[in-house]
Amino acid sequence: MSGPPPPPPTGRPNYMRPQMRSQMQGMGYNQMGRPHMPMNNGQMNMRGANMHQQGRPMPPPPPPHQQNQQRPYGMSMYQRPPNRPMYGGRPDMMQQQHPFYQHQYNNPGAQQDGNAQAPKGQLQRTTIDYYGSTLRGLEMQNSGAQTTVKGLPVDPSYTVDVPPPVFMADEPEAAIATRFVQQAINKIKSPINVARWTPEGRRLITGSSRGELTLWNGLSFNFETIMTAHDTPIHTMEWSHDGQWIITGDHEGVIKYWQPNLSNLKAFQGHKYPVRDISFCPTDLKFVSASDDQQLKIWDFRMSKEERQLSGHKWDVRTVDWHPRLGMIASGSKDNMIRVWDPRTAKCLATVGQHNNTVTQLQWNRNGRWLLSGGRDRCIKMFDVRKLNEEMTTFVTQREVHS
Repeated sequence: MSGPPPPPPTGRPNYMRPQMRSQMQGMGYNQMGRPHMPMNNGQMNMRGANMHQQGRPMPPPPPPHQQNQQRPYGMSMYQRPPNRPMYGGRPDMMQQQHPFYQHQYNNPGAQQDGNAQAPKGQLQRTTIDYYGSTLRGLEMQNSGAQTTVKGLPVDPSYTVDVPPPVFMADEPEAAIATRFVQQAINKIKSPINVARWTPEGRRLITGSSRGELTLWNGLSFNFETIMTAHDTPIHTMEWSHDGQWIITGDHEGVIKYWQPNLSNLKAFQGHKYPVRDISFCPTDLKFVSASDDQQLKIWDFRMSKEERQLSGHKWDVRTVDWHPRLGMIASGSKDNMIRVWDPRTAKCLATVGQHNNTVTQLQWNRNGRWLLSGGRDRCIKMFDVRKLNEEMTTFVTQREVHS
């Protein structure tokens, strides 16, 4: 009668032949359970051990540029190194647990270099699409329907039914901006001295104190182009009425002509002191410039030649505006005075001294009947062109008026 059955074997069963078992002394097992021979300087493996036992020459070592690509000790051919993406590095199959690959996977536009880092926060830009409301206003204008916003429900779905203010001349309150939409900042921050919309209204051009012209997208307010236009700060920028030319003036009195694509065509010395403002005549054949040298100069646009000087201010001339239809020029100065000039005779037609501080801004109304002025005395005044000595209305603001 036989005794009790032998106990079950413990550990991993060894199915190797005795001859191979003697060769595999000191051998370990990887994570997949497969045997691996300890490597000798990164070159010894199972195949090399068998070749050494049979007296055959060892294979040559790999080239130097491939030595760092050897599989680490204890890793089989079915495993991949921890820093190597699987499936050929496809973006959709990368190691998404690693922060760098997460950044590339979630942000396709991220940099592909090794130093790229995930951004702290995504900037959500608001896009202002006014094409739908413009087309709606044109349809209502062509059909003869009355364009008004009165009676529209306060709901975002009715935004397309709100035409631009140009279609509602009888409702000027529709042109008042009451909501902050978006801000845009350059990488190198510098004060913005002047900003002008392009004639079609799709882009915005700004001039900075670094002498740079920056082009911004008018729908999403993102940066498009930046260029160094002047060596000194840009103080003024004006479009011609036909939208084909831009004139800029800087702190050294230099005046430059630009095309809409921001290509410079001409530059000349207009004043000895900073140019503060520029205005075109109704035909775009001439323009007037105001400067800190207490002078206003009338220029021939095509020839870039000075025609007349308008003298009479006692201090820096800060603003100037040409009448939209008549031969009159209005200018404002640090002497708190507003003067109206005749560009043909260079004579002063009227003098208005209603401000108590520097006159910083002047503008004729489109109908040509009224003149608006703003100053550092925090007042906006309106004058009738027929009675410039008497102000029609005065608006008091909380801050100085600059634009």
